[in-house]
Amino acid sequence: MKRFLVATLVTAISTSLYAADPKPATDTTKQVNQSLLESLPFSDKKDFENAQKGLIAKQDTVTIKNDKGDVVWDLEAYKKYISLDKPAPDSVNPSLWRNAQLNMMNGLFEVTDGIYQVRGYDLSNITFIKGETGWIVFDPLISQETAKAALDFVNEQLGERPVVAVIYSHSHIDHFGGVRGIVNEEDVAAGKVQILAPDHFTEHAVSENVIAGNAMGRRAIYMYGALLPRNEFGGVNGGLGQTTSTGLATLIKPTDTITKTGDERTIDGIKMVFQYTPGTEAPTEMNTWFPDKKALWMAENTTNTMHNILTLRGAQVRDALIWSSFLNETIEKWGDQVEVKFQSHHWPMWGKEDIVNYFKKQRDMYKYTHDQTVRLMNMGYIGSEISEMIAFPESLDKNWSTRGYYGTLRHNSRAVYQRYMGWYNGNPSDLNNLPPADAAKKYVEYMGGEDAVLQKAQSDFDKGEYRWVAEALKQVVFANPDSEKGKALLADTYEQLGYQAESGPWRSEYLQGAFELRNGVPSTGGVVTASPDVIKNMPPTMLFDYLSVRINPEKAAGKTFSINIDFTDLKEKYTLSMENSVLNYTSKVADKADASLTLSKSTLDDIQLGNITLEKAIADGDVKVDGDSQVFQDFVGMLDKFDFWFNIVTP
Repeated sequence: MKRFLVATLVTAISTSLYAADPKPATDTTKQVNQSLLESLPFSDKKDFENAQKGLIAKQDTVTIKNDKGDVVWDLEAYKKYISLDKPAPDSVNPSLWRNAQLNMMNGLFEVTDGIYQVRGYDLSNITFIKGETGWIVFDPLISQETAKAALDFVNEQLGERPVVAVIYSHSHIDHFGGVRGIVNEEDVAAGKVQILAPDHFTEHAVSENVIAGNAMGRRAIYMYGALLPRNEFGGVNGGLGQTTSTGLATLIKPTDTITKTGDERTIDGIKMVFQYTPGTEAPTEMNTWFPDKKALWMAENTTNTMHNILTLRGAQVRDALIWSSFLNETIEKWGDQVEVKFQSHHWPMWGKEDIVNYFKKQRDMYKYTHDQTVRLMNMGYIGSEISEMIAFPESLDKNWSTRGYYGTLRHNSRAVYQRYMGWYNGNPSDLNNLPPADAAKKYVEYMGGEDAVLQKAQSDFDKGEYRWVAEALKQVVFANPDSEKGKALLADTYEQLGYQAESGPWRSEYLQGAFELRNGVPSTGGVVTASPDVIKNMPPTMLFDYLSVRINPEKAAGKTFSINIDFTDLKEKYTLSMENSVLNYTSKVADKADASLTLSKSTLDDIQLGNITLEKAIADGDVKVDGDSQVFQDFVGMLDKFDFWFNIVTP
């Protein structure tokens, strides 16, 4: 799971619009999956050997609960139907099924002398380096509950040792969220525990998905299939791991940062050399070389899948060219020495020759995607055309670690196109085109009406032309969201496309779409985009940016005012000003503001977290308002509240 999103499984779902059980795979889907089964080297079992190598112990049951008794991680839900000796069901792409089987290999593993991993306790792996006196922990998972369970398991098997340092490889939540499950902030403040991260870590860890968090969070329900049952007709595998844990995500600020490649640290007798790789898989990220062990930690810059250049839930487009260049630097720096490479997802690899060959293919996967997209772009093709034309050479296409279990070549090529060219494809017809619902009504009218479209769509569905049927029926549903026949057939279509998908997120997107067409938009559960620790680490300026995007322009029309804010604990003062329906802020305090607020940042945090209302904070004296209090009340009234459960597959 990438960036700051913690999927929370929905526990209550809104009343179904109509009941519908999953449908079996059609003959077309069976043929598509069988064709893939015959075209890829399934006889190659090297990954299975690597995924099981070094196993020390595994727990019979991996079900982790929080203090309230709620299950926050349950590998058992997958064990019921995924096993090494079971072939892929007709409803699951066989390549994705293979990836799921590999990700189910859980337990405590020895990577090399003094380096251990616990796998299968969250979306990501947690790594333990044995120092002279304690553990150095790399990437402590998403939730404090899962991280604690992993540490307890390691101490039980290898002997209890204190955690003396934590390394955050990058700014995505599955690489730092469990930190309070293994250390406490008092020990960090006292210098007993070091926390090391790449430069600008806290800024990115907090800021990612705060501004656009509501929209990204809703779309993450699709990308990670939060509502899907765990079975062969639902959630199978997320590509990077089985799924995401749903415990409490935490954050403790780093005590030290890496600012450049070549920076070295020796902690508890363990020497580490860092490669700083900003702008790759995350805005800030770093790999780690252990020279005494000839071991290379690749963070998430290489995994055993193609990664995303742009995630399906939304984010800033990553730079495939920079990504490939940093991987080339990795090869040049340590390719002649490395004996083992491991990372924050999937399983390790051993042997210099195999590792360097792996790195080259990972590098070339991103470079090829970039270069060939830009080549076709410069020939005049647009993103949708390029995604249909581009194809890997056989050396990359038939290679397991470059298959599209998380990212895909189709949507990554469109991301490269977007990075260079933006949303407009150059055709004037798309410059001022109608929005989806308005366009859909005209499409359906031109196609002879809803009944005619449904009749043709059913015929094409029976022929297995699912991609086109999805396009045609989208128009029916957006033209008439009450069309139960349209929604039912579109759900069936999405379902078959999901069964065929090799990418875990693609499968989730299709099946979640089918779920909501059949059951309606949920009303409870969802995604937590800001935990207490994230709110605590959010600077006032970031909050002001968030308030700015909440301004309703109609309510703010014609209003001009200024508000001074004094944060007593931070010793910082700001002025907010409203003009032209735009909220601006500055640290240059206005001499004559219309209103002034005096409060602590911690009080503001409590208000944001819902621990106290603004009115009560004012009544209790925690917030002091001077000047025209009506100005401040008017300002609060201009702020929109975002509805999380907005429609996606219906207008």
